[in-house]
Amino acid sequence: MMGLDIGDRRIGVAVSDELGLTAQPVLTLVRKNRKQDLKSLGRLLRKYGCAAIVAGNPLYMSGDVSPQAEKAQAFAHLLREEFGLPVYLWDERLTTTEAHRHLQAAGRPATEHREVVDQVAAVLILQGFMDARRVQTASD
Repeated sequence: MMGLDIGDRRIGVAVSDELGLTAQPVLTLVRKNRKQDLKSLGRLLRKYGCAAIVAGNPLYMSGDVSPQAEKAQAFAHLLREEFGLPVYLWDERLTTTEAHRHLQAAGRPATEHREVVDQVAAVLILQGFMDARRVQTASD
């Protein structure tokens, strides 16, 4: 699976291992235009053999849809159309804040966070989705 933290300027990308247990950061894609973004993501989907995509859905704390969530949902729709894969939206409230905390705890200077924070957020989105799915499957 591929996890995406979709922003206006960058997209953080993470992938799962083959068993769907752990998520690892891949890269931060600097957005150019929709066509180039989809082309780059298509290459990554093929390279890592991904069968599904988990896209962060940045809702307001109240749970209402934010303008950024509307953009992420529209991009998720494009991904479904372009690649014919299942695309799951995952509530990503506070993942960027949590990503900064992880980087700080790892001793990474704040000046270096920008380079990787989107990747770490993508890892948190994908890992949260996989963990929730495992718990749901175990309780069924």
